[in-house]
Amino acid sequence: MSEEPEKKMEDAIREDGRYPLEAYAFLHEGLSRAVREVYGEESADAPHRHVTGAELCHGLRRLAIEKWGMLARTVLGKWNIHATIDFGNMVYLMIAHKYMKKTDEDSVEDFRDVYDFSSFDRVDNIEMKE
Repeated sequence: MSEEPEKKMEDAIREDGRYPLEAYAFLHEGLSRAVREVYGEESADAPHRHVTGAELCHGLRRLAIEKWGMLARTVLGKWNIHATIDFGNMVYLMIAHKYMKKTDEDSVEDFRDVYDFSSFDRVDNIEMKE
């Protein structure tokens, strides 16, 4: 089995159709943020830095609040992202097409109910399920 992607990432995203390309750009930006938060600033560009589903979700939440504040939930909703499992669906699409990797311990379920999206409405009160 080849480790190289079989189709262009944009084609895989469009074919899947659940989330737009902009959502994946946000996912990528949030992944870089999560890696920096977990491993430190100097590790941001280091390849193969693994973060958990929960760590990625928390990084995405903080990034969304920084970028859009009280509109974060609205922006994500326009991209069909309504729960943390949506981030997992996006990650696992990338894994299926060999644009991302997972460990044997990882599961799409790691992204389920990490936090409630209503917490975006209370940006001063970050509620995170550990």
